[in-house]
Amino acid sequence: MEWIPYRHKAQYYETDTMKIVHHSNYIRWMEEARVDMLEQVGLGYDMMEKEGVLSPVLSVECEFKGMTRFAETVEIRVRLEKYTGVRFELSYEMTGPDGTLRARGKSAHCFIDGSGRPISLRRCFPAWDDLFRRCAEQSN
Repeated sequence: MEWIPYRHKAQYYETDTMKIVHHSNYIRWMEEARVDMLEQVGLGYDMMEKEGVLSPVLSVECEFKGMTRFAETVEIRVRLEKYTGVRFELSYEMTGPDGTLRARGKSAHCFIDGSGRPISLRRCFPAWDDLFRRCAEQSN
């Protein structure tokens, strides 16, 4: 159950007046990588939402290590660091085309229903719970 790292080519509109990618875009790239990873394991946001499950961001952080410039392709590796059945935490490592570290990040999420109440995947969606548990075991 290994997933392929996500790749993002930096777009011109993502750069600032210093001709480097604006820091806010790394958070967007983390979301793109998270969506891609969930799709790779067979549990995309579209599937969850069809079942009435939402997964909001509880926290996000990003530490910048190097600059990314227009047209460079950044590879983003995602790891499922923690999973409780109701919450999960991911880490991200973003590297440039030469393998240099550009940024590290973390995000925390939970599962809720349409009214905003927390959902336990273990109780409500045992197959999804099993999938997340296997992913978490693989990452650690």
